[in-house]
Amino acid sequence: MCGIVGIKYDAPAQPVCEDVIHQMCQAILHRGPDDEGLYVDGAVGLGMRRLSIIDLSTGRQPIHNEDRSLWVVFNGEIYNYRELRADLQARGHRFYTQSDTEVIVHLYEELGSECFTRLNGMFAIALWDSRRRQLVLARDRVGKKPLYYAHDGRRWLFASELKALLRVPGFAPAVNLHALDYFLTLGCVPGDLCIFQGVHKLPAGHVLLVTAQGARRFPYWEVSFAVPPVDAGEAAYLETLRTLLFDAVRLRLISDVPLGAFLSGGIDSSTVVAVMAHLGMGEVKTFSIGFDEAGYSELPYAREVATFLGTQHYELTVKPDMAKLLPELVWYFDEPFADSSAVPTYYVSQLARRYVTVVLSGDGGDELFAGYTRYFDPLPARLLQALPAALRVQGLHALARRLPAGMRGRRWLLHTSDRAAAYYATKLMTFDPERKQWLYTPELQAELDVQAPQRWLETYFDALPAATPTARRQYVDLKTYLTDVILTKVDRASMAVSLEARAPLLDYRLVEFAASLPDRYKVRGGQGKYLLKALARQLLPASIVTRRKKGFSIPKARWLRQELYDFCADILLSARARGRGYFRPSAVEALLQAHRRGSRDFSDQLWALLCLELWHRQFVDRVP
Repeated sequence: MCGIVGIKYDAPAQPVCEDVIHQMCQAILHRGPDDEGLYVDGAVGLGMRRLSIIDLSTGRQPIHNEDRSLWVVFNGEIYNYRELRADLQARGHRFYTQSDTEVIVHLYEELGSECFTRLNGMFAIALWDSRRRQLVLARDRVGKKPLYYAHDGRRWLFASELKALLRVPGFAPAVNLHALDYFLTLGCVPGDLCIFQGVHKLPAGHVLLVTAQGARRFPYWEVSFAVPPVDAGEAAYLETLRTLLFDAVRLRLISDVPLGAFLSGGIDSSTVVAVMAHLGMGEVKTFSIGFDEAGYSELPYAREVATFLGTQHYELTVKPDMAKLLPELVWYFDEPFADSSAVPTYYVSQLARRYVTVVLSGDGGDELFAGYTRYFDPLPARLLQALPAALRVQGLHALARRLPAGMRGRRWLLHTSDRAAAYYATKLMTFDPERKQWLYTPELQAELDVQAPQRWLETYFDALPAATPTARRQYVDLKTYLTDVILTKVDRASMAVSLEARAPLLDYRLVEFAASLPDRYKVRGGQGKYLLKALARQLLPASIVTRRKKGFSIPKARWLRQELYDFCADILLSARARGRGYFRPSAVEALLQAHRRGSRDFSDQLWALLCLELWHRQFVDRVP
């Protein structure tokens, strides 16, 4: 696991300064504390920080091919590198390391930019082809590893984290107000957007080619939710799932450093740990955290799984100093990020890093096997869906929109009455369009279309017109929520403490298999994850399989009314925050007061505003 950076000037005669590459690397030291590698060839420079996982002695990057015409820096792991290496050696390629990185350059020699379709892993890759004078950037299929890039009119810049780009002299982009609006809608800056103008994130499953003739970005992989015409039957699907999952976990146990697993006690992480135990890994190290407050700790459930599987279990109850921790998390996350489960993810990563360098997680289970309630409708919603569409949309939807923003039941009614347009946006929006118009200053409103984020989500929903509602919702999540929230959270929180997190449920073969399943093997009897639970019953106690789903959350509503209130109010009502001209001060104060009184729960909104202002202070004002 590493962090990568680089610069390519448009003018061949413009040399890259090696010290600038070094300074970019220093900005992401936490991603790779073990080593630094640099390569400069005139107008091109590559750099990396290494967290040594595989081939500790000879796997130093940048890695080159036999004649040194190809150079690569790489963040991630290629799990099928041994099979690829054997095939490439049979074709005459000579290797000088035992690392997974080296297969990339030789595979590129064989297949060019098509080589990424052969890789099973998580990765952000930068490859310099000196013969073609071509820079190649690529990101893994579901976006486990991040990659930012920018072109400022004379050079291309790229890095694993945004803060590395800001180390480049003369690069000082302005805030992207449209990205700010997306953040306040969705709690993250999604897709290829970036909070800074002119900067982009390479989308998951994409390649960017930069040549003297210009740049071209294109996808190399897409997930299909086309269901085969013949139902193979539950027994066959269950056996396929078992085979794929056991192989995905087996591949992710390859490591030359200590390895363990996150364990929440839920279906996903518990199943992964159970497979690790069945594969004969020995006494698996597992890690869990909880909070003192009732309802915000899964420690008893994790302990039950650990006892059943005989793991070497470590747990911690935390009492965070959020006024100190939150600015630190904002720094590691690069862009404004409002998912408060980043807090427990960071703490469990800290705990795990005391004992191991690599962990396996259960990320992806909900998205692949339909674990969220938004993938299926409870009985009241199913009854309403039986009403004529015109009545639902023109009657119930119109009624819901007239209810006060934030009123209990409003979002559910919107979701039920207008599934195609509102299901996702109304479930996850931090500020809906009406509340944004109330919050934003006239000057900010004049710059924005507050409906744009919802339309962006709807493009994904509408991309599969022939698919079932469940499949369409899953597709939206795979393209947005999984990449932009879940995987961003895990990558930044784990890499902040130099810990590698691997997600076997997101092996691309499992993703493709799950997408091809008929709905009845995902949702049945008003519950999700039908097939995954069937496998879990073979591996885990029934009490774990049948217990109600619980999110990885924190008591932020109480914190923002009590111990965190003064800190939050001081930040949001400060002269510095008011001076940005984004929000009406009276609206911010109204949110604070209503939440403190307990008349409304505005914790999501206040948390987002707090993260945004703290981000401005560190990344715009440049206050450490």
